[in-house]
Formats: sequence, C-alpha cells, structure tokens
Amino acid sequence: MLSIRLLNLNQYKNMKLLLTSGGLTNRLIVNALFDLVDKEPQDTSLVYIPTAANVEKGDKSWLINDLYNLKKQDFKSIDIADISAVDEKIWRPKLEEADVLFFEGGNTYYLMEWINKSGLVYLLPELLKNKVYVGVSAGSMVTSKDLALRISQVLYGEDLERTEDMLGLNFVDFYFLPHLDSPYFKELREDFIKENMKGISDKIYVLDDNSALKVVDEKVEVTGEGKWFVIN
Repeated sequence: MLSIRLLNLNQYKNMKLLLTSGGLTNRLIVNALFDLVDKEPQDTSLVYIPTAANVEKGDKSWLINDLYNLKKQDFKSIDIADISAVDEKIWRPKLEEADVLFFEGGNTYYLMEWINKSGLVYLLPELLKNKVYVGVSAGSMVTSKDLALRISQVLYGEDLERTEDMLGLNFVDFYFLPHLDSPYFKELREDFIKENMKGISDKIYVLDDNSALKVVDEKVEVTGEGKWFVIN
C-alpha cells in the first residue's frame, strides 16, 4: 500500500518542469530549458543532483555524457549536490542558490527514497516557485503521483525485490516513460509497452532520448527531435 502524505494541491501551481528521457540531447530541448529559465546561459546557475545513479552498476558513460551536454551550454556555474551523501546544511544552500535543479537518471525508487529521507520532498514546492526542475529518466519519473512498480519491473527490469508502489512528487497527473526504442532496454518498444500498460488508466507519455516534456502551469508541450507517443 502507498503511505499517505498530506499535500496542499495549490503548492504545485505555476511550476516549471522540463522532463527529459536523456537530458539536453538536442537544441530544441536546450531552447526549451532557457525559455523556462528566462535567462541567458551565462546568467544561469545549475545544481546537478546525481543521487539516482548511485546504485546503478557498470558503465556510467551515460552520466558523463549528460554532464558533458550540460557543460556545452556555457552555464554561469554547475554545482553538484548528492542529497544522499551530505547533510542538508550542505545541499540545501546549493539548491536555494541555483536557477535550475537538475535531477539525473538512475534508479527511480532509490531517488524517491532519498528525496523523502532528506526532507527535500517538503522543500521542493517552495524552491520551485522561482526555479526550473529538470529531470533525466528517473529524475522525470519521480514527478508522477506514484512510482508504479509494474513499470519498473516489467519495462525496465528493475526493483524486482520490491513488493509495493511508492508515492511520487505528484507534480504531474501522468506517468513518464523514458528510453523508447533504446538498445539498452529491449522491452521498450511501442507494441510491448501498450500491451503491458493496459491496466493503467492514467495518461502515459512515452519518449525516446531525443524528446522531452515542457510543463508550465500544468500545460504539457512535447519538444525535441525524437519519437514519442501517448497512452490513454
């Protein structure tokens, strides 16, 4: 069962989100980010939150690529804050001072656990009144109302030892599925996804690594140069 967290629904109004599958992979996604920030790159500060990647095994070249794509944008500054590794007194000022909160990909459940454990879950609504939330893969998936275990286990082959869903941030009213047609996830093909997500009645956005969702005031716009589709 999902645990209950009392939330003020009005606190999610006016948020600016950029939900990506693979980060800043093309110019349209980059343009969407700076349109949300409403600043030039050289005036924009970003904090990179790598927490979701901590438990992923093997080659981390994808993480390095995501960082490289950030470096190419000529931000004013790029800081790093792992909310699982340092105390709140260290990571909180970094997030407060940044224009963009960039949540890297990795394991969705692990990231959400640390967003809860660290207390960041209660700070984000206030922080995002004047900042932009950017998610990559898991960083995008945690914005849903919950983390459907079926999605993790059936589509991504992860969290097989878990038995319960977990509450998400509830910033959006849909599920976000990244890495459509990726060679690293053999099941992430349109027919397989549609067949295995039939039991979910909520809207599901499925995006490849060259696509993203720009969300402003609960209005959703697809951007990027890739392939995507919607279920429900």
